[in-house]
Amino acid sequence: MLLSVVAHRSTMSDAAAANGSSSPAPTPEVPATELAQLALEDEPKVSFSDQFKAFSKFGDSKSDGKLITLSQSDKWMKQAKVIDKKITTTDTGIHFKKFKAMKISLSDYNKFLDDLAKTKKVELSEIKQKLASCGAPGVVSVSAGKAAAAVDRLTDTSKYTGSHKERFDASGKGKGIAGRRNVVDGSGYVSGYQHKDTYDNAH
Repeated sequence: MLLSVVAHRSTMSDAAAANGSSSPAPTPEVPATELAQLALEDEPKVSFSDQFKAFSKFGDSKSDGKLITLSQSDKWMKQAKVIDKKITTTDTGIHFKKFKAMKISLSDYNKFLDDLAKTKKVELSEIKQKLASCGAPGVVSVSAGKAAAAVDRLTDTSKYTGSHKERFDASGKGKGIAGRRNVVDGSGYVSGYQHKDTYDNAH
């Protein structure tokens, strides 16, 4: 019995020694960048109903976000790329006018989408997912293809004119400081003379 008590005390003292003290070890600080990332991950995603409220106020400062018009709905669907070759504004207009009202509520809008999806044979969940994730009203994303084409056009030195044209050589490579300053040519030839250094070859 005495041996077991001694062994128990010895085990407790070893544990205390291993811990160093009875107070808990301080937790390491989390870097600010990681905290910011965690905050973004924990942030709830915008729901379909939130988007309905936002777009029902879009362009109408007096709207309380409870009713949406056909025009607002079409803008929402165009931004979410729901309106495409399969679903057109004609389709949305036909189904919206079934409610015989200029504005409809969220519950009626759900019925409108359900009716539209069934008629056009499109998944309702897919439409709602696009509408929920299209971003804030008025935000239009530029496709990578269009952005690349615009960059290519703006960086094509063959289309440059005037003083800008002089900043690049024939291959499109920049001349550096020589392209921005008038460097004095001490060769004795006038500017623009194209037969420089050909006299000796001709005579």
